[in-house]
Amino acid sequence: MNQQAEAVSIDSMKKVRLAGNPEHWLALVVTALVSIGTVMVFSATVAKGGQDVNFAHLIRHSMHLGAGAIVLWAVASIRIDWLERVNKGYLLLGIFVFLALVFTGLGVEVNGSSRWVELGGIRLQPSEFAKIAAVIYFADYLARKKDSLHLFRVGVANIGWVAGAFGLLLLLQPDFGATVVILATIAVMMLLGGVRISHLALSILIVTGLMTLILWMEPYRVIRMLSYRDPWADPYGSGFQLVQSLIAIGRGEWFGAGLGSSIQKLSYLPHAGNDFLIAIIGEELGAIGIFCVLSLFAALLFLALVIGQQALERGFWFSGLLAQGTGVILVFQAAVHTGVNTGLLPTKGLTLPLMSYGGSSLLSSMAAVGLLFAISRHTRLRSGAGR
Repeated sequence: MNQQAEAVSIDSMKKVRLAGNPEHWLALVVTALVSIGTVMVFSATVAKGGQDVNFAHLIRHSMHLGAGAIVLWAVASIRIDWLERVNKGYLLLGIFVFLALVFTGLGVEVNGSSRWVELGGIRLQPSEFAKIAAVIYFADYLARKKDSLHLFRVGVANIGWVAGAFGLLLLLQPDFGATVVILATIAVMMLLGGVRISHLALSILIVTGLMTLILWMEPYRVIRMLSYRDPWADPYGSGFQLVQSLIAIGRGEWFGAGLGSSIQKLSYLPHAGNDFLIAIIGEELGAIGIFCVLSLFAALLFLALVIGQQALERGFWFSGLLAQGTGVILVFQAAVHTGVNTGLLPTKGLTLPLMSYGGSSLLSSMAAVGLLFAISRHTRLRSGAGR
């Protein structure tokens, strides 16, 4: 970062501090997202199962939220200096083993994909937790190697091997969406960490070429890509989900049809409570509702960057990069979810963080928010310390 940009950044941070503690704003934004999500999940699933009023999904969602709140509190209580000292190699090995469990007898196949593991009657999606593990590992690596990231071997090659292992395990499930989210977040963290732009551009070019090749190797992905370009060409086949999503958003217009008044959730739009939640928000609350949700996610990203910048200003490189990476991976997934629902991106199964129905998604999202609280507290308590 050059001196002018750094001066602007520091000046911006001073203005933000006048507005109050970022932890308070973070709590407000997360509470708003979780609250809206709970209402919309209930609305999206209230008619499932052929009952007049189906409370089953709301009850499960509430239980997931309760568990998520405990996880958030536990992670927020972690000492960041302890987390920084922990050997990240063990974390990396553990998450790779967890990802590999989907290919064993513990793996559960749903809709043709082996993305879940069943442990003691509890079904978990390892890719959701892999996102957080990846951010922690690469924040630690970039912080430790900050003085030599200009070298291609250090700044790109070493990172590429580990990122490639993540991508391979996810693509074998297959989980193309999670792969894109993790790789994109790693790229942003590399940029923020100080990797040379030319090296980063080359690595992005190579990864894009490989992902394109992988995309065209699988016929169903080619069909998805073609249907994304013109879903109306096959509205009852490959384009069905996107067509139903667009109908929902179009019906909502600016101000929505009214809370609970969605028609598409009545067995027309699959996965309305998780992968297509933003479409139901658009139908019932309109474009204004979608804008409000996206504004909350934008605020979440801004707060994560503020928390990260405050840590970096005090020399806490691991904390700063971890906060920024955590904010990026949450908001980037929300952006992809919205892009899929609105037809801007090819259809893929990705939840809306902190809002969609799904235990693994909520637990990992809450853990990510817990990291932001822990980092902010660490920076505040050690604001007089240096490294």
